Amino acid sequence: MEFSPMSRSPAAAPLIPANAENRYEVTRADLPLSCPMPGMALWNSHPKVYLPIVDDGGESTCPYCGAHYVLRD
Repeated sequence: MEFSPMSRSPAAAPLIPANAENRYEVTRADLPLSCPMPGMALWNSHPKVYLPIVDDGGESTCPYCGAHYVLRD
């Protein structure tokens, strides 16, 4: 299976444009949470930052792009 250098997903999987939405639901399988996430196209995005979500009531907002993440469990 071939992997794209810009993500951890197979190259055949479509990439999600980074910051295309403003609200993302994530699960514990997505932790540790970073923005942009591994399945997002990174070429036009900001530096990768790790966001605390578990200790912040299950929600976190990226300081660069304003993307809001909600932990769904």
